[in-house]
Amino acid sequence: MSVGGQDAGIVVAAHGRHYLVETEDAALVRCVPRGKKSVLACGDRVRFAAAGGDTGVVEGFAPRSSLFLRAAPHRQKLIAANATQIAIVVAGEPSFSDELVCRILLATESQGIKALLVLNKADLESATLAAALRLRQFEMAGYPVLAISAKSDVRPLEERLRNETTVLIGQSGMGKSTIVNALVPGADVRTQEISTFLDAGRHTTSATRLFRLAGGGAIVDSPGLQEFGLAHLTRAQIENGFPELRALAGHCRFNDCRHDSEPGCAVRAAVEAGRLASRRLALMHRILEAEGRR
Repeated sequence: MSVGGQDAGIVVAAHGRHYLVETEDAALVRCVPRGKKSVLACGDRVRFAAAGGDTGVVEGFAPRSSLFLRAAPHRQKLIAANATQIAIVVAGEPSFSDELVCRILLATESQGIKALLVLNKADLESATLAAALRLRQFEMAGYPVLAISAKSDVRPLEERLRNETTVLIGQSGMGKSTIVNALVPGADVRTQEISTFLDAGRHTTSATRLFRLAGGGAIVDSPGLQEFGLAHLTRAQIENGFPELRALAGHCRFNDCRHDSEPGCAVRAAVEAGRLASRRLALMHRILEAEGRR
């Protein structure tokens, strides 16, 4: 599709400064941005100028409804633009980090995107039971948890993905690739095609990819991760990213209560009464400390 002498499309793969743009007629164009910065993410709607063959130069992008990212103190990693849902994939084996889950949820909350926790490998009953108990803290906070076994049936998840642009994210080993392959027939072949276009070679696993779903909507497959920095969030954003704590904070005696040892703290009172998971408050303090926000 041509707009003002330029072509338009959506970024369906991103690796460093290399992007694969899909046009409305399903053509794939290998693009780079003007300048040296990596400013685009999967899901961005872009305008590009043809540069010969199947290559182009991105000239601009449309306003985003959301931008999901993680950040270290001096570096940001853009994950997806215009996402409407984040699906965090966990499993009983190997064990998952509830702090990592919490950090992803904080980034999700900061963008006003809804979240879903996907408990994969539900056929491993004992491990799944233990994992479900660890996820209870997030259910108490209002986040839905969906248990599936990607090797046998992903239909319950398909229903939650329909007409959404969903980022699949999680630690390595949680079965995310199995989920993608079950949702998108031929995803392995498509991944190799994308790798060839991006010239990512052995770095294929570090590329983020968008796949359209037959039933409507799309998924953004992100590489497995072991950490999720929140340097881009302020103290207030981190605190407000705990919805159940946010609801109680206005009832504390002091407006600047840190929910630590202050008298009249409604949050700590809720923990002591069993209405709030103590682990959630501990995670808030731990993350604030780690991000230098205490």
